[in-house]
Amino acid sequence: MERSSRWLIVLTVLSGLGMLVAILFALLLAPNAVGLTPDETYAQRIIYFHVPTAWLSMLAFGVTMVASIAYLASNKRHWDSLAVSSAELGLIFTLATAASGSVWAKPAWNVWWTWDPRLTTYTIVFLLFVAYFMLRSAMEDPARRARFSSVYAIFAFLSVPITFMSIRWWRTIHPVLIDPNEGFGLSPGMMTAFFIGLAAFTLFYVVLLIHRYRLERMKEQVELLKEQLGY
Repeated sequence: MERSSRWLIVLTVLSGLGMLVAILFALLLAPNAVGLTPDETYAQRIIYFHVPTAWLSMLAFGVTMVASIAYLASNKRHWDSLAVSSAELGLIFTLATAASGSVWAKPAWNVWWTWDPRLTTYTIVFLLFVAYFMLRSAMEDPARRARFSSVYAIFAFLSVPITFMSIRWWRTIHPVLIDPNEGFGLSPGMMTAFFIGLAAFTLFYVVLLIHRYRLERMKEQVELLKEQLGY
């Protein structure tokens, strides 16, 4: 077994253990938030999943943007593979964020969804990166596909910081977790569970990205073999 494969197995196992610990803290060990109704108190624990997945969606799209810049600068195919792999994970985490946010929104706002500025801009981010994959699927030439999608991904990423700042720029009912004036809006016990979840989810993303990247590289090798064999 290759050394890199052994390390990937170790990281995968650590990621799984980290997620179990994060779930334990989120559902059982973290203290209840004060001043909430019983339904809100239970639903509030979704924050330990909602915020990390939101963070990872933005991180994933950021990695896509950086990898796209690297591809345009170097013209090396592996950067495009990294970009598309991370963008795919970004879409998954975006959907997870929207779903977990709805679980909290129902008891807190009495609706599953509202066109709040944060939710609206986040939906735009999702649609922009759906269009990224539509653009890629419309081009058969690998070099042309990588070049055009890289340029698009760089501009599409501009929507991410807009989404992050939306609750600070516009009036919104979406809570602000980190306020420059008031600090972190969590108690010490809640912060422990929060940062454990954030670390576990980040490792989970890294492991998924490595697996997805390796799969993308194998897919490219198969396509190259088909071209060489005339299929």
